[in-house]
Amino acid sequence: MSANTSRARILPAGFDDVDPEVLRSDTGMTKWRQVAPSVLPASLAEMDFPVAEPIREGLLRMVGGSALGYPAWPEGSPLREVFAQRMARVYDWHFSPKEVWEFTSVTQGVNLALHLGTEPGDAVVVHTPVYAPFYDSIARMNRRLLPVPLRDTALGWAWDADQLAGAVAEQRVRALLLVNPHNPTGRVFSRAELLRLAELAERHDLLVISDEIYADLTHMPHRHIPFASLGPEIARRTITVTSATKAFNLAGLRCAVGHVGPSRLRAALENQPTDLYGAVNVMGAHATLLAWTESEYWLAAVREHLTVVRDRLAAALAARLPQIRHHQPEGSTLAWLDCNALGWGADPASRFLDQGAVQLSSGLKFGQGGEGFVRLNFATSRPVLDQLLDRMVGCVYGRANS
Repeated sequence: MSANTSRARILPAGFDDVDPEVLRSDTGMTKWRQVAPSVLPASLAEMDFPVAEPIREGLLRMVGGSALGYPAWPEGSPLREVFAQRMARVYDWHFSPKEVWEFTSVTQGVNLALHLGTEPGDAVVVHTPVYAPFYDSIARMNRRLLPVPLRDTALGWAWDADQLAGAVAEQRVRALLLVNPHNPTGRVFSRAELLRLAELAERHDLLVISDEIYADLTHMPHRHIPFASLGPEIARRTITVTSATKAFNLAGLRCAVGHVGPSRLRAALENQPTDLYGAVNVMGAHATLLAWTESEYWLAAVREHLTVVRDRLAAALAARLPQIRHHQPEGSTLAWLDCNALGWGADPASRFLDQGAVQLSSGLKFGQGGEGFVRLNFATSRPVLDQLLDRMVGCVYGRANS
């Protein structure tokens, strides 16, 4: 089956056909199974949609043929070549497959890059708030997190270039951890912003670790620009880690890839024992290959749906919950909602859960700048989103009218 196979034959019945009871079943999703049946979840970053048919059929054929033994990848998995080809085709970013590495997850790739590319005591610059596990990783490795807060401006979330430059100059900084598209704010950084970061990295000889897992889930007219694609000098100091797991809803298959620009880190990775750090599994690799070679039609369709749901969320918040401020995400499935005007304190997620039976991610998990915020994952159907919003409205105005 080719990437150009007719949509009508293999698209799911519709992205609005979400059945919570199926998702809560034993074969369903963690997002739904980790909460009580009375709760609507919108925290864990999984999508509520079945995977693309080529992936499902390909995995069934694989299991049916009992092809689940050790992988025969003496020179690395076939993902390396396919990843390089896809980056050239989709993002006009060209590199050798010999510079690609496999990881079990993006988080593992980031952790390995920090472990091999920095030393204890080094500072790591991070735009905050940021994906919670990165805080824990930096602390466990005895590195210092140097936060540079994103600012809430009239035009959206932005960072202060002078503040960032000053922080880097004053500290013993070794690395910049970039999350783009950004989690949790949904910003897709512009070329001009990335070029400023690139200049800073060059001037201070920083290792750049770029988490680009949401690259394929941008909303028009925004377009993701791989940081390492800015030029050969930047590529040589950047590790780009990404995965098909978010865009194609494959998180449980534990597969990620990275372009490793620094030659010293490629050499270090060659010498790392896989029995200590783990290796990508054959089903995860196969599903990723099917995603990137046969399922682009599905990705285009799900992006269209996500933009519709994103816009529906924004319109509903403006009309029904104007106390909650947010900037429409430019990428990802995540909305970063400022609930401070509700007067519910630092953790409004607990109030929405206890009184509204809606599970949102607490902003406190995302570190500095997360007080009074919640993160809402809108990768669901319009009917489920409407139910979520109805409960949030009831929670807010039920309290106000009590």
